[in-house]
Amino acid sequence: MKNNIKNLRATFNLTQGDLANRIEVSRQTINAIEKGKFDPSLPTAFRLAAVFRCTIEELFVYEP
Repeated sequence: MKNNIKNLRATFNLTQGDLANRIEVSRQTINAIEKGKFDPSLPTAFRLAAVFRCTIEELFVYEP
């Protein structure tokens, strides 16, 4: 699954640590999500969408 988190994080001028603190996960979790090595839980995805003021569909793109 692709995601736009790294681009949005740059737009919002947030470090991985800043974003991790806002959604209450570790910086390593943000790194793994950005690299596509980890798919977040639904509650985490909703928290990410809230930070970036967008929908989950705008954050994550399914690629079969």
